[in-house]
Parts: sequence; structure tokens; C-alpha cells
Amino acid sequence: MSRCATVSRSLDEPVSGTAATATTWLLLEQSGPWGAKALTSSHLDRTLGRALEAAAEGTGVRIALIRRPGRHADPGTPAERQVYVAHTVPGRSWLLHAATRDPRQLLGLDFAALGAGDHRSFGAALGGRPHEDGPLALVCTNGKRDRCCALLGRPLAAELGASGVRGVWEVTHLGGHRFSPTVLVLPYGYAYGRAEAHAVKEVLHGVQEGRVVAEGCRGRSAWARPGQAAELAVRSATGEYAAEALSVVRTDGAAPHWEVTVAHADGRHWRVTVAQSASLPPRPESCGAAVLGSPARMDVVAVRELTGAGLAG
Repeated sequence: MSRCATVSRSLDEPVSGTAATATTWLLLEQSGPWGAKALTSSHLDRTLGRALEAAAEGTGVRIALIRRPGRHADPGTPAERQVYVAHTVPGRSWLLHAATRDPRQLLGLDFAALGAGDHRSFGAALGGRPHEDGPLALVCTNGKRDRCCALLGRPLAAELGASGVRGVWEVTHLGGHRFSPTVLVLPYGYAYGRAEAHAVKEVLHGVQEGRVVAEGCRGRSAWARPGQAAELAVRSATGEYAAEALSVVRTDGAAPHWEVTVAHADGRHWRVTVAQSASLPPRPESCGAAVLGSPARMDVVAVRELTGAGLAG
């Protein structure tokens, strides 16, 4: 049987503008097996999982579980769990780390503030501090969500870990199973599809230098999908790969047509026309889908630099 990732790759489905959307990512270590909805179908207390889901709803915070690469027979409740939180909006991005013996402490977080980029509650509730040990590479490996994530993601995570790459974790869900292996890199929040170990290493090296690797990039999670595609198009058109240089400052319109304004830190602006269309022919959007689908794709129609009257408009 064809896997969804195999079909997507064979059809050369574009990955730009397909990243999960979140201004802030909250990651909690949870060893052992994960179910399809990991916050409530893992060895994390279900009541806590439901409470965290409710607390994060509508705040811009996305919660995921992480675990070290390797075998996942349940070793019992860890004495201490690692916790990370990352804000991904350009110019205000940060990555903090803490450790906790009681994950219920996460309920003391101000989720609305975290989504807006204010991390004070993370320090108050968990004693969190800036993470200074390099970027994180989160590889989706949750086979209960989609078998491609396990079949393709777990070997990638294992290879990266075995080769000494620091900051590698398995993660529960990044969306876009058909682009497996999928990877999210923090603190900037750029997601990648069809990732290979050498490419992930290049991406992490770029992060340490403050730049973005555009090849295989699905977009920056801080933006909605039209903004993700628009920002990557401006990078391609201008050769600007400094991670914090570009921001999506305005999006006009609605599906299937948007006009997105992208700004450079130096004051330049671009108007990017993005059109949504259906991916054809129909294909499995995930391995568990009962019917074929035509997932939405973001196509950049035009990129135009604004000057004078264009900026005023």
C-alpha cells in the first residue's frame, strides 16, 4: 500500500506554506508510548492533559510532548521532566528551558501572555531560564497519528542522535504527515518537510549563525499559511536569509486570494499575492484517511517591492 508521504513526494507537492501555526511552542517531556492525541492518550495524566489543552486554546500556544530518540518501552514516570517554551515572532523570538518533577506546575503558566511573547510566568511557575545550549530539532515520530511519522521520522531522529547532534527530540505532532519526516527548529519556528539528516544538520548550523535554510522549508509557525508562503517567496526573490530580517505585517483578503505585506528590518516592504488552490490529482492526506483528498496549497502569484505611494497605500 502506498504511504501518504510516498505519494506526496511522487507528485512533487510543494511544501511552502504548510507549517503548523503557533506563535509559541510549549514542550513537555513524556516518555513511553503516545496515542493519536498524545496529551490525553499517553502516560501523562489525562486530566492534566485536558486542562492544558483548555488553557492553551485560542492563545497562540501549541503544546506538544517530547521524548528522547530511541526505544519507547515505558521506563516509568521520570523523576524530572524537561520543559521548553519558545516564542517564534521575529525580533522577539526566545527559547527558555526548565525542569520539573510535577508537570501540574504548567497549569500555573499565563498562556495568553506566553502566546503574546511574555515569558515571565514561565520563570515564576517553573524557574525557567534562557536555553543557551543551541537550537532544538523536533522530529515528528508519532505513528499513532500517521504511520509515515514513525516509519520515516523515528529513523531520522535516531540517526541525528547517534551522530551527536545536540538538541534532538522526538515530538508528538507537527502536522503535514504527507511531508514526513517533518522537523520543527526552535527558537525561530521554521518547519521542514521530507527532511534528511544532512539537511537538518545544515539547518541547525544556520540557526546558530542566525540564518534560515530555505530548501525544504514549510514556513515559520508564527504566520498563518499565506504569510508563510509570502515570507519564503520574498527570501527567494531577494536572497535574504537572516532569520530575524523579515516579518509579515499585514494580510488582506480571504481564501482563496490574499495580498500579504512583508517588511524587512531595514524598512523595505513587499506586497505578495498568494492564491490557494486544491492539490490535484486527489491523494491520501494521511495514511489513515478513508478517502482521497485535495489538500490546499499556497501558490505565490507575484512579489512586488513597494515604494512611495505603494507604502502609503
